[in-house]
Amino acid sequence: MIDLYILNSCPYCKKVMKFMDENNIEYRKFDTINSDNALRLMSLGGKDQVPFLHNEDTDEKLYDSDKIIEYLEKQV
Repeated sequence: MIDLYILNSCPYCKKVMKFMDENNIEYRKFDTINSDNALRLMSLGGKDQVPFLHNEDTDEKLYDSDKIIEYLEKQV
């Protein structure tokens, strides 16, 4: 399962979510406005930066919207 850490106000997060929605990519969204989600993000990725994608199946972790979309394009 793909987890995506976002802030709803972040345009880069919206860009990734739009791509995922348009390509019917299933994911779980975690808004880091919630402190538990923010702590989990820091624990997984080490940086307080969004968007952050974590593929639980492969343990791949990515920051940066363009890199995330490039990675997802290979998965579709």
